[in-house]
Amino acid sequence: MGVVLRQSVVNTVILFVGFGIGAINTLFLYTRFLQDDYYGLVAFILSSGNILMPLMVLGMQNTIIRFFSSYHTAEERDSFLMASLILPLAIIIPLALISTLAYDTISNWISGENPMIKSYTWQIFLIAVFMGYFEVFYALSRVYLRSVFGNFIKEVFARISVTFLLIAVYMHWLTDQQFIYAVVIVYGLRMLIMKLYAFKLHWPRLVFKLPENIKEILSYSFYIILAGSASGILMDIDKFMIPQMEQIAQVAYYSVGVYIASVIGIPSRAMQQIIVPLTAKAINSGNLKEVDSLYQKSSITLLVAGGLFLLLITVNVKDLYGLIQKPEFMVGIPIVLMLSISELYKLVLGTNGAILSNSKYYKVFFYFSIAMALSVILLNKWLIERIGINGAALSTLVVTLVFSSFKIYYVWKNMQMQPFTAGTFKVLVLTLILFLAFYFIDLPFHPFINVAIKSVLISGMYVFAIVKLHVSDEVNILIARYLTK
Repeated sequence: MGVVLRQSVVNTVILFVGFGIGAINTLFLYTRFLQDDYYGLVAFILSSGNILMPLMVLGMQNTIIRFFSSYHTAEERDSFLMASLILPLAIIIPLALISTLAYDTISNWISGENPMIKSYTWQIFLIAVFMGYFEVFYALSRVYLRSVFGNFIKEVFARISVTFLLIAVYMHWLTDQQFIYAVVIVYGLRMLIMKLYAFKLHWPRLVFKLPENIKEILSYSFYIILAGSASGILMDIDKFMIPQMEQIAQVAYYSVGVYIASVIGIPSRAMQQIIVPLTAKAINSGNLKEVDSLYQKSSITLLVAGGLFLLLITVNVKDLYGLIQKPEFMVGIPIVLMLSISELYKLVLGTNGAILSNSKYYKVFFYFSIAMALSVILLNKWLIERIGINGAALSTLVVTLVFSSFKIYYVWKNMQMQPFTAGTFKVLVLTLILFLAFYFIDLPFHPFINVAIKSVLISGMYVFAIVKLHVSDEVNILIARYLTK
């Protein structure tokens, strides 16, 4: 876990920097400099692009992680990488032609409740392509265990660019409409920078020869496309479906709640950059003992970090919304609470997804993903109509709890591995106790001071208890190392 922890810590710092910039954008700049309708439109375009992204690149970002370490010669690797870069064009070019010919039909369908969407439909396609190829080039750097630069470009570059664009809107250098065009350009630049870095690490030679296991690659990619699209649906379908039933400004209110809760997933996003390739390598080499070790250690490490983040968010949620100073956004408080639980439970899974998607059980990962996507769509349809945007959050929570439990059971049943340790129960009980102790306390000061006071108290008590309870050797060593420094 040494290399995992080192790069995970660096990636966590980068993610926090990115989150900090994103928080400024989400809580202050978007809400003040951009009209609520256009804020909702930006969230809709990015979420729709993320849903389409796996299809645009045939899931090659996952395929590279899965197969790269199985090749042993430079020629085999170059042949594989060239195929990974070229094969997506077989989807992108036909879809571009179809989208052009059927533009009116497509745009009329997705803009039924909100006509302003129609003029920006083409941007969804471009964003999806830019996102997809960025992930492909990022995957190439990750198989060389170089995740930090790509993580910086992914998490910081785009957000700080948006900060400057929002300031440009405030200064009247850009209109709200031009801002959306500029965001598309930012994602294009992000993809180009990642390509240059990936090719610096490994410039694939032109090898006009398909990999010998091309059928296996295509079969895997087919399932991963569908699984990846299903995962994208699970994360973003709510922001796609809300405009079909509510005014698009509701997407803005929902997006703020989602963003606040998403900080809980930062440790996982940091660790996954490096631990997924290691899990794939261990599976390819048949080292199941290492896979099991990574499974349990990642689960408890992520749960410890996620438990603290959940507390900092949920006990401060009212004051966080008070900082926005726009009462209409307060409807997102229940959304934050529900999605925070969902995010924490996903952390408990550790490397579960990496084990399923990189083992012989990858088809089951596909079936799980499809079932989750269909379930969340049906629940969204039912609950959004009844309780509005809170229904979207409740749908995500229910689907996450049910299917994550199924995934844990499936890996245990078929591979005799499970993520729980004695420390898991201790962390969950500690988190619940501190939540109940602090959530109902309303301090009388400025929201920023309230957040600072509660955060310092909770962090100190939580870290002290984690060390004394000794929930994980790795966590205690890491805490001791940084306290010593």
